[in-house]
Amino acid sequence: MHSSTSEPGVAGQRGEGGGPEGTGGAGGAGETGGAQGAQRARLLTGDTPTHTGLHLGHYVGSLENRVRLQDQYECYFLIANVHALTTLAERPEQVRDNTLGIVKDWIAVGMDPERSVFVLQSEVPAIAELTFLLAMLLPFNKVMRNPTLKTELETKGLGESYSFGFPMYTVGQCADILSFRPELVPVGQDQEAHIEMCRDAAMKFNQLYCAVGNRVPPEGHAAAGGVFPVPRAQVGRVGRLKGLDGQQKMSKSLGNAVYLYDEPRAVAKKISGIVTGRASMTSPIAQDHVLLQYIDAFIGGERAAEIRAQYASGREVKDGLIKAELAEAISRLLGPMRARREELEAPPQPGRQGGQERVLGVIRAGIARANAAAEQTLLLAKRAMRLDFGARRLGF
Repeated sequence: MHSSTSEPGVAGQRGEGGGPEGTGGAGGAGETGGAQGAQRARLLTGDTPTHTGLHLGHYVGSLENRVRLQDQYECYFLIANVHALTTLAERPEQVRDNTLGIVKDWIAVGMDPERSVFVLQSEVPAIAELTFLLAMLLPFNKVMRNPTLKTELETKGLGESYSFGFPMYTVGQCADILSFRPELVPVGQDQEAHIEMCRDAAMKFNQLYCAVGNRVPPEGHAAAGGVFPVPRAQVGRVGRLKGLDGQQKMSKSLGNAVYLYDEPRAVAKKISGIVTGRASMTSPIAQDHVLLQYIDAFIGGERAAEIRAQYASGREVKDGLIKAELAEAISRLLGPMRARREELEAPPQPGRQGGQERVLGVIRAGIARANAAAEQTLLLAKRAMRLDFGARRLGF
């Protein structure tokens, strides 16, 4: 998911209202999207702030889906700032700055904090508690075999030096999602293994503590009395966008990314650096080459098909011209986003709030709404586990 997200019979995942001690939904979270919120299923996804901003891989993998689905679902968007500490524990200021940068990019692409709930992981204590409870249900060996975890250990060169928290974050990601009981989790292809683990955790909990039968299909768990709906992943139109190097996926940590805030000159420089490996201007190019993937993703349509045909025909094709056309198309896409982000970085003016304060205001506004939903989930989970010795109310 990061980018990745009830009492028997309770349909709390649809946000009908009511407080965390009740059985009528997700508390104040039901206000998301106005009066329509009660009729909509819930969605959760998010990002880990390991860099100052997001890139094109995030956009085609998940972000554009989030924007499109805001009016169809009750949306929770989570910033996994605690998970960022798995590699940045010694740089907390960087995590804080990155967190603000992620929110700026979210708003810049069109994610609306008025129609959705922006969730800051560190400010929702129920997530940490649910992480511990779910850790009792997931075998250690299964966690360590998670392909996404193994890939991250390799690409980040951690060897055997990673903290205990690094593999623990895979369980924490299950809690990030299940704390809000969503039905849908928009993710990139590389996160599907995490969602499968989350589904396993939800089903095991429901079967063990809520008497949901083993033969009940995943989509029937909530109706059969399970605390947790079993969420399903939704992969974006480009499940795995390659990085500029054409080898690994586009990644903040690998330095092979085009960022959503990149200026046209930076975009052009990065795209021009893509190596096609052609011996001459009439040589073909591999059909799965990163340049062609970008052309499909950001030019698309008949023009993308035409470029592919030109490369396959053996006719003379000048890479430089194609790259310039691609860079221009990407910059057109990013232009409005970059302008909105610049507004959120503007200093305060007399009688006008600065961009930084606006961003902090958005984060703070989401805290109470997120906690209303997560606290109810935790209470229902503890009730199912016979751990409900007393309800609590958090103050904000």
